[in-house]
Amino acid sequence: QVQLVESGGGLVQTGGSLRLSCTVSGSDYNAIGWFRQAPGKAREGVSCISSSGGYTVYADSVKGRFTISRDNAKNTLYLKMNSLKPEDTAVYYCAAGWSVTLDPLYDYWGQGTQVTVSS
Repeated sequence: QVQLVESGGGLVQTGGSLRLSCTVSGSDYNAIGWFRQAPGKAREGVSCISSSGGYTVYADSVKGRFTISRDNAKNTLYLKMNSLKPEDTAVYYCAAGWSVTLDPLYDYWGQGTQVTVSS
């Protein structure tokens, strides 16, 4: 069983930055990633990373602005978000599974943290 707890969300102005964290307990996974869901929209993959951290994937909408990283010693996943836009407003979830993919095919999910970008 894997448990994930997100933190770091909040309200920020357009152009601002936030860093999300996801603390992970358990080891029954290989890939881990961030997803988001805006009101009335489907959940979408933002970024994901392999167990070693050597392979990362980003959605086109966040390339060059967001950076995913993991600290295995601290069992923590991060998402540094720069140059935030109003369209980044969503609940952000971290998820753990076995395939490094932006498809929501992950076995374990956190409860989510709200990110709101004001214009």
